[in-house]
Order: sequence, then structure tokens, then C-alpha cells
Amino acid sequence: MSKPEITAIIPVFNDLASLEKALPVSIATLERITPDFEIIVAEDGSTDGSAEFVTDFSTKDPRVRLLHSDTRQGRGTALNRAIGDARGAIVCYYDVDLATDMQHLHQLVTAIRDGAVISTGSRLLPSSDTVRTGGREIASRGYNFLVRLFLGSRIFDHQCGFKGFRREKILPVLPMIRSGHWFWDTEILVRAQRMGYKVAEFPVHWRAGKGTTVRFKDIFSMGSSILRLWWQIHVSEN
Repeated sequence: MSKPEITAIIPVFNDLASLEKALPVSIATLERITPDFEIIVAEDGSTDGSAEFVTDFSTKDPRVRLLHSDTRQGRGTALNRAIGDARGAIVCYYDVDLATDMQHLHQLVTAIRDGAVISTGSRLLPSSDTVRTGGREIASRGYNFLVRLFLGSRIFDHQCGFKGFRREKILPVLPMIRSGHWFWDTEILVRAQRMGYKVAEFPVHWRAGKGTTVRFKDIFSMGSSILRLWWQIHVSEN
């Protein structure tokens, strides 16, 4: 079996209803981009039947495969594992709720085909079309400002769950990443930029998924992660 050009990864934790919609949309979108692709569902200890659904789906379409964890390891850990297991030269991932319009997937892939090591959607560029509550918008802009200030990043939106990678180039970065959950997105962008990798950021059409909320403990945790990565980069790793 020849290797696919693209591996699309969908991280999942108790997201059965969203997954039932996301898989058919993913297949239809990828078929318009390339005939050679695979989809990995990185299922992270779900208890709602997500794993069983993917297993059944893969018997009908072998381009879809399950990467299962018996216990929850964290979104970042699940993505690290899935990228390592991917067979495509280009690896991308996106949130299962499809908050970022899938029309942008072609642009995500094209940026890697054209030479970028990482491509990422952005909800915070001037031409981005983003709808979410005022609280989330303020928190996001404040967080990304702090990442640029303390960690020297040139990216405007680090946490958009819509990213692509040149797999052979990104594999050496993965062992450096210490975050196992939400901060993974930021850390991989920061470390890749420090290695001199080209990152392509582009505006997207984005709508907040149902049930997403901003919790104080999440904001505090992300802020602490910024300071911890600054310490790792400037003190403990030197």
C-alpha cells in the first residue's frame, strides 16, 4: 500500500455527536484536495461510544482508522502520538466540532505544499471572520499578546485548533514539547519558530462550538504555562 500524501487527525474526547458529523465532512473535503489521504481519530479515553463508532466506520472506509487510549492522556499527548503514527507526508489536525470552516483545509495543505513547515488558521488577523462571546475574545487576545511578549512568537493566534505540518520536519520537535494538553498548540509554534521553521498563518472563518466556556482556572493555567515555557527556554534548557 502506497503512503498517503495527507494524514488528517481529529482529536476526540467524548465527542460522539460531533464526530458523526465530522467524519463524512472530512472525507468529502479531503477527496477534493487529494486522492491519497487517511484520517486518524485520536480518541483519548472516551466513554460515550466514540471508539466503537470509529471502529465500525473504518470497516466501511479503511481510510479512517482509530488510535485509541484506554485512559485520558490529554489532547497534546494524543496529538503527539497521532503525528508519530501518521503515514502522510503532510499532517494536519482540526477540532472535531469543525469550528474552523473546512473550506480552509485546502489552504492549510497548500501552505505546506508550498514550503511552510507549519500552517495555522488564525481567528485574530484583521480579515478573520470570528464569532464568539466578548469574554472569550478578550481572553484570547490577552493570552496571545502575552505569548508574543514573553516567548518572542510572531504568530497572532496560537490556540486555533486548525494546523498543518511537514511531518518529517516536525517529528524532531515533538520530544521537546512538555505540555500534554491545551498548551500544546502554543508550545509547538514557539519551539518551531525558535528552530527557524517557516510558519504560515492565514485568516479563517470560525464559529465557537456549542458548550465552550471560559473558566478562570483555564486562563490561570494557560498563563502559568507561558511562564513555565519561558523558564524552560531561557533557563533550564540553556
